[in-house]
Formats: sequence, C-alpha cells, structure tokens
Amino acid sequence: MIEALSYEFMQNALIAGIIVSLISGIIGSLIVANRMVFLAGGIAHAAYGGIGIAVFTGIPIFLGTSLFAVVAALFMAFVTINQREKTDTFIGLIWAVGMAIGIILVDLTPGYNVDLMSYLFGSILAVNSEDLYFMGILFAVVLFAVTFWYRDILAVSYDSEYAALSGINVRFFYTLILILSALTVVIAIKVVGLILVIALLTIPIYIAQNLSSSLYSMMLISGFIASLFTIIGLWFSYSFNLTSGACIILVSAVSLMIFMFISKFK
Repeated sequence: MIEALSYEFMQNALIAGIIVSLISGIIGSLIVANRMVFLAGGIAHAAYGGIGIAVFTGIPIFLGTSLFAVVAALFMAFVTINQREKTDTFIGLIWAVGMAIGIILVDLTPGYNVDLMSYLFGSILAVNSEDLYFMGILFAVVLFAVTFWYRDILAVSYDSEYAALSGINVRFFYTLILILSALTVVIAIKVVGLILVIALLTIPIYIAQNLSSSLYSMMLISGFIASLFTIIGLWFSYSFNLTSGACIILVSAVSLMIFMFISKFK
C-alpha cells in the first residue's frame, strides 16, 4: 500500500475515501438516529436522474447529481412531513422515476458511451482534484451545520415532539438533515456507487452505536471506523486488482459480522 501511494490517483483515492468516510460517519449517524435509512436509499437511487441530466446537458456530474438529489430530498421532506401515511409509496416512486430518467437521458445522449458500472459500484480511483475540492467544501459545510446547530439537531433526532414544544423549527432541521444526506449520497457514489452507498452510511454507524453513549461520540467513532474500512478496502482492491467500492463494503460487512459475533459471546 505504501508503494501504491507513490501514484497520484491512489493519493487522491485515499484522501477522497477518508473525507467521504468522515462525512458518512456524521450524516449516517443522523440518518440512523432519525430512522431515515429508507429515505436515504430512495435519494441514492433517484440521484441517477441527476447523472443522466449531467451527461445529457454536458454540465459537471457532481453539479447535476447534487441539484437533482437536493430536489429529491426536498420532495421527500415535504411528503414525509405532510403525508406520512404515503411515505413508502412516494419513496418507491421517486426511486424508480429518478433511475428511469437517468437511463433514458444517457440513451438519448448522442455519441456518449457511459460506464454505468462506475456509477453503480463506484470509481474512487478516478477521483480528480476538482472532485476533492467539492468533497472538501461539503465536509466543511457538514461540520459547520452540525456544530452550529448540534443541540437543535440532537433534540429533533431523538424527540421531535419535545423539540417542537421547545420552539425548535422541526421541519427546517428535518429538511436540513435530508439535504445534507442527499449531498453525502452524491459524493459517496463516487467511492462505492449507487448500489452500495447505504451500506457505507449504516454499517459503521451500527458498530459505533454499540460503542458510544451520545450522538457526538457516535459520529466520531463511526467516522473513524468508516475511514479504517475504506483504507483496508483500498488495500485489498490494489493488492488483488478488484473493484474498490465493493472491497470497501465487503470489508465493512465482514467486520460487522465479526463485531456481532464477539458482542454475542462477550
């Protein structure tokens, strides 16, 4: 692995993996605490529509995917707040429609032969400097939002009724969490892909949840664990010439099984 770091693409991959892991630890903790895993899954698959729009119009992939994912998050926030009984239906709808839009727009793009596998299973080794800037900016935004509004987010995440009675704007923070989740999903797609992104946002968090006593410590521990999984996954990927995203998730899954086994007999 040390030898591999002499290559610029491996350096970029490692930096991107750590940034995404830290963001995933923070936002993944909020997703789990707010029981938004299915919502995040819907946003992840709907984001493919943004990839199709970006390819068709020629705008940067990250920009197109981010805008589409944020719109999807706003729509889901509106539905889940105002029509909670129809949540599953609308999530399934936007999940399917988003992917359908993406596939059709890619098909309609003249002379473009898109590598679908890179979006479905990640392409961390293809991360460039512009991608790193985008990830760094998002990391700064997430850190600022969570630090500045930590007490409000904590209250909304664990007792929304009490938060509302305390004068906290529950709708705003619920929507903010979904928007940050959408942006996290977008950059995580670059690392592990649409299919595997939810695993990155939940497996480290599950382990951290059992090792922490507060939301703050859960964010820190899950970010560290996710970073560790990413580094080990990259090492396996480089050593055995395997897909990086799949290796990262496989390492995470095996680690989760080992953790559950140890916890059971502890």
